[in-house]
Amino acid sequence: MSDVKTVTAISRSEDPSIASHELRQQLSDSDISFVLFYCSSIYPLDALALQMTSAFSGIDVVGCTTAGEITPKGYEQHSIIAIGFSSKYFAISAQIVESMEKFSLIDAQETVNKLTEACYLKKLTPIKSNSFILTLLDGLSSDEEQFLVTLNSASAGIPHFGGSAGDDIHLAKTHVFYQGSFFQNAAIVIMVNTKCAFEVFSCNHIKEPISKVVVTAAHAESRTVYELNAEPAALEYARLLNVKVEDLSPAVFALNPLAVKVGSQYYIRAIQKVNEVDHSLTFYCAVDVGIVLSTVEMDDIFSTLNGTLSRMVSTYGEPDLVLTCDCFLRRLEIEQRGLLSQAKALQERYNISGFNTYGEHIDGTHLNQTFTGVFIARGDG
Repeated sequence: MSDVKTVTAISRSEDPSIASHELRQQLSDSDISFVLFYCSSIYPLDALALQMTSAFSGIDVVGCTTAGEITPKGYEQHSIIAIGFSSKYFAISAQIVESMEKFSLIDAQETVNKLTEACYLKKLTPIKSNSFILTLLDGLSSDEEQFLVTLNSASAGIPHFGGSAGDDIHLAKTHVFYQGSFFQNAAIVIMVNTKCAFEVFSCNHIKEPISKVVVTAAHAESRTVYELNAEPAALEYARLLNVKVEDLSPAVFALNPLAVKVGSQYYIRAIQKVNEVDHSLTFYCAVDVGIVLSTVEMDDIFSTLNGTLSRMVSTYGEPDLVLTCDCFLRRLEIEQRGLLSQAKALQERYNISGFNTYGEHIDGTHLNQTFTGVFIARGDG
């Protein structure tokens, strides 16, 4: 394990003690000083917190719950993956924001300043041009958009990506982990200062719009749309797809997304669920009265991503790690289309690790149904 930069570990044990021990064994290199983990929500989280803290005593550990885990060997479920980062190549600092709702510009500036100072004191490499920010947010919070905009305004142009925690599509409780405890309604902001060349990126696979609908009644704070085209939202959406409203499900949402046009680009506004009482739709991303949504035709799910990653290999050389926040709706699409073997080949080729999210973040913007992450090169920057 000489010259280790990053190591990805996995445990499929559902026992917190065994899982934590297995991860620690795989991340035994003495240079590892920071561990990022992603876990299924099936674990008893209080017990897991105790075991992870014990197993990784003396090492900074942060993480979150997921809607699925991703390793270079393929998609996982009901597992924990952990990525260890070597102090020879990475100076990493993390801060928790316990209330996303109350996060102000002053809070954002203080958070970024603390992270910058902590990384600077490790004297690894200059902060500017050698750092990126990673965010992990409560995936069932409705404050993600405002939080990300506020953070971005204080980040001084440092590239930023991240993902919103999941809970295996139960839509009940999502958690982030910081210094020994799991939190709800919270965010973790991580600054990664590195000697490695890297690039933060985001890909979607929207091909073209098909038909338009207008949001005519909505509650922005809860991301609930009551009407599309002045009709009950779920009924109108089902009509557009020519399916029964009772057949609407995450699997249907994954293959038939709605998107909003911002500038010249389309961005998906993913549907979370149908509310049966009033046939409204709750979304994972911001929606409001008056916005125009389009049904869209989707392209090959791997085409843009493969092109992006191969370009990065040409630019930076082979990847040491592609750390990803990959929307769980992409995973559902891949499963439904029978493309798991192709996904596994891509994950292995580019050494992809990460988790399936309820939303992705890129430079202050909250996205859905994207593959967003950072390419970290094997060679130095």
